[in-house]
Amino acid sequence: MAGSIVWRVAGLVLAMALLAPPCRVAAITCSDVYGDLLPCVQYIQSGGAVASQCCSGLQSLVAAARTADDRRAACTCLKSAAASFKGNVKRASSLPGKCGVSVPYKLSPSTDCNKIT
Repeated sequence: MAGSIVWRVAGLVLAMALLAPPCRVAAITCSDVYGDLLPCVQYIQSGGAVASQCCSGLQSLVAAARTADDRRAACTCLKSAAASFKGNVKRASSLPGKCGVSVPYKLSPSTDCNKIT
């Protein structure tokens, strides 16, 4: 009898686990964004050639931002970073084109991240 109760409880726990909604993974953090784009700082500050590591970091960031929440979080981080590179916003905005990466919003301090879907 005790054995059948254990099996029933185990079955109930398994059923609850299978029927529970999936856990939500946290949105991209600014640390993630900055880590991916750190190789781009040299270009943004000084111009010249865009490092291949910058382009691969931008590609990684776009690939990681799969949900609207992730894209809005990344946008907010980029917008915050762009404020510190005021004189070089044009260079930062040119990165997607120079890297051949499609970013679903403009890299600019004026971007409204709340409108990103």
